[in-house]
Amino acid sequence: MAKTEKSGIDIIEDAEALKKEVYKVENFFEKNQKGMIAAGVALLAVVGGFLGYNYWNKNQEKEAQAALYDAVYSFESDSTAQALKGQGGNDGLLTVADTYSSTKAGNLANLYAGIALMKEGKFTEAIERLDKFSAGDDVLQPRAYTLIGDSYLELGKSDQAITYYKKAADYKPNKYATPGYMMKLGLAYQEAKKNDEAVKVYASLIEKYPSAIESVQAKKYKSKLETEVGGN
Repeated sequence: MAKTEKSGIDIIEDAEALKKEVYKVENFFEKNQKGMIAAGVALLAVVGGFLGYNYWNKNQEKEAQAALYDAVYSFESDSTAQALKGQGGNDGLLTVADTYSSTKAGNLANLYAGIALMKEGKFTEAIERLDKFSAGDDVLQPRAYTLIGDSYLELGKSDQAITYYKKAADYKPNKYATPGYMMKLGLAYQEAKKNDEAVKVYASLIEKYPSAIESVQAKKYKSKLETEVGGN
């Protein structure tokens, strides 16, 4: 099957740009002229190094995007093994993530690799990859936290799952995704036999997001847990 061309390689998500300020000059105005010259030379060295890094990084980004395209194509075709390891001379997600770790595409490769590893039931490895992923947006980052929580829950480690579900629920809360994260958190508390904490989460969900679909389910679980507690 022919690959569908994607303008600008749509699979690449925008991450935080490199910080513009990479240096701070202190005491620039010195009485000693030699000191001023030395400061100027040092400043030029820093600027030159920064521009050189930017040039190198842009080239790395282009290479990483091209490599990631093939890996994600395999991922979307449900060929997880091929997506992870690559085939026919094409790099897989693991190689892209490690080789281009300083790029946006390399960062995103960790997310894809984590999901692929989860599909293969390799939850410990999935956690390692997902934990390396970092994004500043309100969609991908909490989603990554949730996937880590899911992986820990699959490994029977409910306390660790709770930690990451809390991170997801607390990360830039919104009415669209947060209720789902809170439900996962409540269920993880139940799995850990911490029903009092689960009730608190459900109550908070109902109060903050009354119109969310998850609110109806939260009311059901909250009522059931309160009945069980009252019956003991």
